[in-house]
Amino acid sequence: MSSKTRTQKGKKGALALLYRLSKPIDLTEGKPWRVILRYSMPIVLSYLLQQFYVLTDAVICGQVLPAEQVAGVSDTSALTFFFLQFAFGCTAGFSVLTAKCVGAGDKQGVRRSFAAQIYLSLAISVLLTVLALVFLPQLLGFLNVTPANKEVYNSAYAYCFVIFTGIVAQMGYNFICGILRAVGDSVTTLVFLIFSTTLNIGLDFLFLVPFSMGPAGAARATVLAQLISMAACFVYTMIRYPDLRIRREDWSVGIGDLLAHLKQGLPLGIQFSILAIGLIVMQGGVVRFDITESGVMVAGTPAQNGYNSANKIVNFLMSFYSGLASGILGFNAQNYGRRDFRRIRKGTLQSLIIMVIMYAFCLSTGMLLSIGGAYQYIFLSADKVSATSIMYGNTYLYIDISLYIILGFLIVIRSAVQGITRVGYVFFAGIAELISRVLICAFLPPLINGGPTDASASLASFAAVCFGDPGAWLLASAVLMIPAVKYILKMKYPEAEK
Repeated sequence: MSSKTRTQKGKKGALALLYRLSKPIDLTEGKPWRVILRYSMPIVLSYLLQQFYVLTDAVICGQVLPAEQVAGVSDTSALTFFFLQFAFGCTAGFSVLTAKCVGAGDKQGVRRSFAAQIYLSLAISVLLTVLALVFLPQLLGFLNVTPANKEVYNSAYAYCFVIFTGIVAQMGYNFICGILRAVGDSVTTLVFLIFSTTLNIGLDFLFLVPFSMGPAGAARATVLAQLISMAACFVYTMIRYPDLRIRREDWSVGIGDLLAHLKQGLPLGIQFSILAIGLIVMQGGVVRFDITESGVMVAGTPAQNGYNSANKIVNFLMSFYSGLASGILGFNAQNYGRRDFRRIRKGTLQSLIIMVIMYAFCLSTGMLLSIGGAYQYIFLSADKVSATSIMYGNTYLYIDISLYIILGFLIVIRSAVQGITRVGYVFFAGIAELISRVLICAFLPPLINGGPTDASASLASFAAVCFGDPGAWLLASAVLMIPAVKYILKMKYPEAEK
């Protein structure tokens, strides 16, 4: 047998294996907890890989770039989160309608939903890109990243400029992932994410080490890997799922279809962006602890590097919650299409039990990594880690991880409510989260410090900034308890009375 023949058979074998593994899961049948776990575990792995994808930039940058450039790249996380999470929220909301059509057995509705999402994703990508690039200097100013500290500012600007130019790649990938998960396939996205992550690591090393492209190089590697992965995943989806191939008549999407998708997608996108605004406020509060009273940046930027390193661990562990949340969103959406309201209640309650188990794992992992600031050596070279950076980072980590169960509840219930199309509550929960975080970060630190915060402020005032997270989670959860009790626990659906 020739080597060419063996290669062709190997490719066919790999494709056949992927076909078997990616067989769509019917979320309307079987024990809820078992179906949700089977469906969500590949998504959990996908989120972990996505975080690894993001962390790759941070790890490599932290090892090869100066401290000020590392701070510049890290400081932009909340800003890039603002735009990219809006895109992610919109596509996640759009996919609820797709999943609802899947549950109802409406194949034409699935295709029309697919077509509507293509139109909307392209339009939203263009709008976000233009807004982000035009207002980039002002947005960095909200983070207290200004030309006064030139090296930090230039690094942040270069990184953001490239990332925002590639928003279409991020939104396109999230959109096709949402379609696949809506039909019950949570494995294909994991496979292509593995490919994308591997490609990103290789490009990071290439652009940062031999080519010495700096922060812009890390961003280019991320965007290029996302773009290639998106294209490959789209082509595979068209081959794998003939029922998703859009016909000529499906492209004639009416304004009603577009508005129905926007009604589901925009509130979730806005909710995620509102969350990002709160995170920007927190990031700006943290930056103040690295600025002296005279306006000079502290050498080594210990507060920023400590906080940003701990924040990356918090976000990484959040992948478990996010994957479970995607599972209950798809589960509730399909069962809502079938009007199986009792199954929705049972699945949601069992998801919360799974969340508690995840919390125990996240708590123990976070506390172990805090010993000696071990997590900081992952993201920073040894010369950038200090007793001060560990002090700041561990303070944030202890506060967030100890109260992580509140975040788990929020993420799961938010997706459960989104899955039954009660988007208004999701939106107002986001407003509550923003208000809580802004008020805590704006008033509590100076109140505890006895004056404005800067590099000389007390550790207690820094802890007050960190409490912006659990305070926001708590208020948002309180808002979502209303639809959780009314619709999921008591099943008071208007549809059930018809």
